[in-house]
Amino acid sequence: MARKPDKSEKIVAAALKLAAKDGWHDLSLVDIASAAKVGLPELAQMFPTKSAILAAWSRGIDAEVLKAAEAEDLEGESARDRLFDVLMMRFDALLPSKAALKVISRDLARDPVAAVALLRPALQSLGWMLEAAGIDSSGIRGAVRVRGLALIWTRVFRVWLEDGEDQAKTMAELDRRLRQAEDLLVAVARFGGRAARENAA
Repeated sequence: MARKPDKSEKIVAAALKLAAKDGWHDLSLVDIASAAKVGLPELAQMFPTKSAILAAWSRGIDAEVLKAAEAEDLEGESARDRLFDVLMMRFDALLPSKAALKVISRDLARDPVAAVALLRPALQSLGWMLEAAGIDSSGIRGAVRVRGLALIWTRVFRVWLEDGEDQAKTMAELDRRLRQAEDLLVAVARFGGRAARENAA
């Protein structure tokens, strides 16, 4: 028997459904509460802002990808190949919400304040993607890796939004961007001495 979604999941689902239909910028918390059939005080306790709803949704995607990655045997693959696999798992997990994400991405591009509020959760998610690929995301080196991955993700995500169901363009773009990053690290290691080689590794 399928598990019934809890109230927080209903709120997230309602927010994404409304965003796909009516847009994100003008969507109110009152609208979301009504669609999710929860009281406004209850919604306020769980999610004080729309950004908090998106952050919770992103954490759910993180959990889904981490579970999928744990079930896969990624040992023996290069770090780049492991990261490619994990990021494609994330795109697979995003597919059911693609219509909403198109609208949300468009509206956030016009609302830098709301976009900044989501920056930290986005970086945390990418940190977990690195960890799922067996790449350390902690400390200064990890922070640099996360921000580098954010640049790659942003560019590939734009391609994914317009890609077909086979995600062929997404896979090609992701592979190209990861190879570029790997080539850059090799070049830095070649000219930067021992410390740079250790950082690249």
